[in-house]
Amino acid sequence: MNFGSIRTGALNQGIGAPGSCDPADDVSMEGSRILIFFEVIMPVFLIFVSGFILQRIFLLDLKPISTLAVYLLLPFLVFQTFYTTPLNLSFFYITAASVLIMVLLIILGMAAGRFLHLDKKDENAFLLSTIFPNSGNYGIPIILFAFGKQSLAYGMPLMIIHAILMGIVGVYIAANGRGGVRMSVKTVLSQPANYVIIPAILLQQFHVRIPTNIFTSIELVGNATIPVIMIILGMQLANVTIRKMKWGRIGWVTLIRLILSPAIAYGVCLLFPMSSLLRNVIVVMSAMPSAANTTLYAIQFDARPQFVSSCTLMTTVFSILSLTVLLNFL
Repeated sequence: MNFGSIRTGALNQGIGAPGSCDPADDVSMEGSRILIFFEVIMPVFLIFVSGFILQRIFLLDLKPISTLAVYLLLPFLVFQTFYTTPLNLSFFYITAASVLIMVLLIILGMAAGRFLHLDKKDENAFLLSTIFPNSGNYGIPIILFAFGKQSLAYGMPLMIIHAILMGIVGVYIAANGRGGVRMSVKTVLSQPANYVIIPAILLQQFHVRIPTNIFTSIELVGNATIPVIMIILGMQLANVTIRKMKWGRIGWVTLIRLILSPAIAYGVCLLFPMSSLLRNVIVVMSAMPSAANTTLYAIQFDARPQFVSSCTLMTTVFSILSLTVLLNFL
């Protein structure tokens, strides 16, 4: 699920856990900031740009492409992730903390929506942009660089929980603006990605080996999901008119997503007897910009896709600064 190429050599150049006793800490920290930009952030923006240029030239219809991603690519990726990622005892704390953080962000987002006098559809788009972090193709590489390979034992299950919550709660929110509760529930139940989770977990827990040629096909399709989603986001950004951006609302989304969300996560983590590394991983993952999948769902269910994609772009840009500051405190 890592986005781009995370080279082993980079990890050996001083990007370790905070609190290291290396005498060259300052140089190492500066080097880590540069490496995080070139190894993680820049590849993300390059794929955004490729989708942006593609759409500017060919003016493609995004709905069929988003349908391909939601109903074909995403289920393969979800199955692959659950089948290959072992569940451990920390999974309970990760799940409980993630759900509680999401609930608190929903309450905060709805309160902000009332304050901003948003209608139902605008509020749904606002919630999509504030609740769900980009923990997969952005968060995993960040924690890998910040805390080392041991952090992936917590980061991967956390990414899985975020994917589940987004596939259920996110779809419900995105679809709620166009047909009420019944239509939203029906839409959630129609998502094929939600039906591959239990089979994948059972196959993993009972150590059922999928034939190599079949699993290779699953990997090929699943691995295409994240790049395609990022390209779709770049294409959607090509349709956004800068002068029509709602900067005030985007500012509120940026505040909640990048500042208040990690603060809430830190408070929630104090409720559980978890290690400092697990706490740091959850906090940093909660500080990620708006998830790319939210743009996918916004396009698919017509939930203000221009606003959602604008929020994803701007929170990603500002996260360069906010994550650098946050990592200095952890």
